[in-house]
Amino acid sequence: MGYYITEMNPSGADAASGKSVAVDDTILAAGLTATAGSKMLHNYKPLFDAEAVTRLKNAGYKITGKTNVGEFGLDVLGETSMIGPSEIDGGKLTGAAAALTFSGAVTGALNVDLNGAPRRAAALAGVLFVKPTYGTVSRYGIIPCACSGEQIGVTAKDTATASQLLSVISGHDDKDGTSLPQEKYMYRAGDNVRGLRFGIPKEYLEKAAPDVCQSVLAFGRLMADSGAEAEEFSFPEIPLAQTAWQILMAAETCNNLSRYDGVKFGYRTDHFQNLEELYTKSRTESFSLLTKAVILYGSDVLSKGRYEECYDKCLRIRRVLCNKLSEVYKTYDYIIAPACSKSTYRAEALGDSLDAVFEESFFTALASITGIPAMSAGGVQLMAGSHMEPLLLTAAACYERAVEEQ
Repeated sequence: MGYYITEMNPSGADAASGKSVAVDDTILAAGLTATAGSKMLHNYKPLFDAEAVTRLKNAGYKITGKTNVGEFGLDVLGETSMIGPSEIDGGKLTGAAAALTFSGAVTGALNVDLNGAPRRAAALAGVLFVKPTYGTVSRYGIIPCACSGEQIGVTAKDTATASQLLSVISGHDDKDGTSLPQEKYMYRAGDNVRGLRFGIPKEYLEKAAPDVCQSVLAFGRLMADSGAEAEEFSFPEIPLAQTAWQILMAAETCNNLSRYDGVKFGYRTDHFQNLEELYTKSRTESFSLLTKAVILYGSDVLSKGRYEECYDKCLRIRRVLCNKLSEVYKTYDYIIAPACSKSTYRAEALGDSLDAVFEESFFTALASITGIPAMSAGGVQLMAGSHMEPLLLTAAACYERAVEEQ
């Protein structure tokens, strides 16, 4: 399928202007269909813009259209989209926004990072994606799924563009209860990485394919050649992030998607005899198998007798992980990790599998559950402490210069 889930906005500009931005279909743009990749919202057109979209428009950017996404952003690489996945090279999965950015069709894109899909897509396409610190970019005007971890980020082809886009959309918003108080953030890459320390958790290397591991290690060597230090270390709490985030994500998704009942708004079945059938058939016919599985899992997590055992315990694990990261960042400025387990994915191999989503979240869950900034650059994932986006941009800029000199 194509990269846009809706037709391009006739008022959009081409990439030559340097001011064209695609917006993924979980972010609202007035008058453009916002489906979140789901049949449930197949004809929904919002009357207002998300705050991030408003800020882009005020800065002179034009919205070119809404990019294809997996249903509610829950999947691995868009394989559950209602219009089918975006593919290249005879069936390889790609992220629509990442592919458009790589091709030069747009200056950049806005994406919601819920379970790491934009980070995977950018790493595979060879572009940048920055997921900023939770709360620095307004979530007002996104279609919510797992509110405590989802965050708008930017896809771009180079560090300068990523810095510019992120600076435009960030800053406090009264309309978002999760927005941090700082009025404005200005992001800029530093001059070099000399004296900085990169840590590579062994646990990530043990789970990734050999070629992916080689990319991570090669990135570390490149940083070392540029004056930084890079070494492997053990981070045994990483599997806790994977399990805890999947539980929290499922519980919050179950709660947020309960609004889609076929009555107030959303898809409504044509075949029902009573209210119960209307609810059941509307949701059964419109949600993918993966989304149904996540909802059922979340319902179980939130049920009586399971709340304290699962959900409440995962909230405590989140705090443990935040504390552990504080210790890690006393030694290292960065964590280098894979963004995904392998370098190629196909829709037929992933299907609607909750297992595949769980397995891939091993690499992305740490940043999702703790809210730290993360960035895909040079085919790998970088993570830094809260509000350390300039460090991430500095490493990406160093990588860009090294590639240009080769």
